[in-house]
Amino acid sequence: MIDQLYYDAIDLLKGLIATPRVSRSEADAADLVENFIRTRSEGLGVTVSRIGCNVLAVPQDVNDPDPSDTRQVILLNSHIDTVPPSSSWTRDPFTPCFDADSGRLYGLGSNDAGASLVSLAATFIYFLHNPSSSFRFIFLASCEEEVSGAGGIEAVVPRLIGKVDAAVVGEPTDMRPAVAEKGLMVLDGVITGKAGHAARDEGDNAIYRALSVIDTLRHFSLPSVSPLLGPVKVTVTQINAGTKHNVIPDRCDIVVDVRTTDVLDNHATLQMLRQSVLGLCELTPRSTRLNPSSISPSHPIVRRLAMLGLEPFGSPTLSDQALMPWQSVKVGPGHSSRSHSADEYICTDEIRRAIHIYTSILQ
Repeated sequence: MIDQLYYDAIDLLKGLIATPRVSRSEADAADLVENFIRTRSEGLGVTVSRIGCNVLAVPQDVNDPDPSDTRQVILLNSHIDTVPPSSSWTRDPFTPCFDADSGRLYGLGSNDAGASLVSLAATFIYFLHNPSSSFRFIFLASCEEEVSGAGGIEAVVPRLIGKVDAAVVGEPTDMRPAVAEKGLMVLDGVITGKAGHAARDEGDNAIYRALSVIDTLRHFSLPSVSPLLGPVKVTVTQINAGTKHNVIPDRCDIVVDVRTTDVLDNHATLQMLRQSVLGLCELTPRSTRLNPSSISPSHPIVRRLAMLGLEPFGSPTLSDQALMPWQSVKVGPGHSSRSHSADEYICTDEIRRAIHIYTSILQ
């Protein structure tokens, strides 16, 4: 059955590549995924529903569980959408092209995260037909992941509260488990001074005041460092000040990129950052919703991956894990370095290997 699911997964991925699915325009691709799940779960008691362009499949043993069934419920999740293709593609990004010599399947979103999506869909179908697993499963193909949009997984999470114990999030990690992931905050900072004429010794230059703020933020650290994710990374990425060459600027605006860790959530980290520049700079978050995430190294899924020689690591990149209120592990076929690159590809053997590993560790 796994062989058949592998071939089905490849066909689905080819269909997804041929269907443009840039974030917030995923409806046609969601139709493909929905049809794939519906046709292969027919008669097996699975409720398949659409929440916008998110495709959710919930089996009867989760919707109406036997009180004596104490198995954990695992959410199998990956995303449908892609970033727009860059101008440096040498192939048509929407034409799936298989190179037999290298075993590569080229196409936009093949690596990030089409391969993970189809592998997890195949895994979900496998366990519907082979229900003797130590877990129960929900499948979710989410949209708007690349833009962290409110119409993506965030729109589905309220329906899953109380049902999900942990999640497997499909992203290209070469099947190594990312057991922790950095969160993200973007902060707008305002430093104020006093206007004056540049030719005279008057005013209070907001740019000069900003220098100490920037230096403080550059060297900001928490009392504890995450063993897997390292220190919080705070980077000033934009500066804007001044109106004319001869006017002392009375305001300097900065933008700060903050990559948080599992030591503190975004809100607590924000409070410490504000305290570090108190009286010098007003920091306002655009959002605090993209929190760091992690899963216990002792979780059965992580331990089983480790038994296969797949070493856990901490991931600096963001995924839908940031919007999940439960434990999650990020693991999937492909390599992160291929993501968002021109002539993106996945090796078809990576998909076969992923299905084998997923079904083995979740058995």
